[in-house]
Amino acid sequence: MKFLVTGGAGFIGSHVSHALVSRGHDVIIFDDFSSGRHSFVPRGAAVIQGSLLDVDLVDSALASAGIDAVIHIAGYKHAGESVIHPLHTYEQNVTGMMNLLEGMRSHGVTRIIFSSSSAVYGDVDVEVISEDHPTSPKSPYGESKLIGEWLLRNVGVAYGMEHTSLRYFNVVGSSHPGIFDVSPSSLFSLVFQALSAGTTPKIFGNDYNTVDGTCVRDYIPVGALADAHVVAAERMVAGKPMETAYNLGTGTGHSVAQVMAVMSEVTGFDFQPDVVPRRAGDPATVVASGELATRDLGWSAAPDLHTMIEQAWTGFSSAQE
Repeated sequence: MKFLVTGGAGFIGSHVSHALVSRGHDVIIFDDFSSGRHSFVPRGAAVIQGSLLDVDLVDSALASAGIDAVIHIAGYKHAGESVIHPLHTYEQNVTGMMNLLEGMRSHGVTRIIFSSSSAVYGDVDVEVISEDHPTSPKSPYGESKLIGEWLLRNVGVAYGMEHTSLRYFNVVGSSHPGIFDVSPSSLFSLVFQALSAGTTPKIFGNDYNTVDGTCVRDYIPVGALADAHVVAAERMVAGKPMETAYNLGTGTGHSVAQVMAVMSEVTGFDFQPDVVPRRAGDPATVVASGELATRDLGWSAAPDLHTMIEQAWTGFSSAQE
């Protein structure tokens, strides 16, 4: 099978691209390399460098013969910063996706797997979120992902496009040496960068209604996430039934303070984080039910925080050498 992977050179996208190549699929990576890296690209994958805002380039990429499906991972993925940069967020995530869908329609590419987010739910009042929970995003980033899902619903009705949205929770770790989370604002990146620079990591708020006052998140290993994309893509091309959205989470949450404690143990840095004010757009607790993904995609991800942090630290450290 042949897949076009937007954002396929980024932290998550490259893991997906590696997983596809390892299964014998042909992969075309479309990436502007604003956060992706050429060193993350798997051997054998074709690369088109450019932005989804470049309509002509998107059209050219989709004109390639025999694309079975698009796996759309590219986007601006910073919930907190999206509050400060809403127009940029919408341009990258909504306008870019509209260009992609129009190109798909023009060239008869009828299947898409979309990288959505737990941010579509916003603040929740349940311990574990299922896919039928009401959506009420609290940041422009979350809104842009929800609009992406609306776009898919509408092109499905209008043009018969097959689609599913994979709602990521907090993706961490590394399954390939030298591939690490390059995001400047994710928790793991912020802590590792601070430790490497000799500064003290920060906790953004400790007055949430959680077990210890810090945000609680469902952390999932990036390798398992990548495998879910491959299964979803293969299943869709094979014509098997799919839900329109799947949560990719473990059902288990860890607080930021708990994560920091394990990070100190794994990295060998003895530190006590500084507490600073909350970031706008951060909900208190986000934990997922992955039952539908387990049923249809064979989704399985052990919430082993120590292993995930160890993998992430190894990937980050090897990139610094």
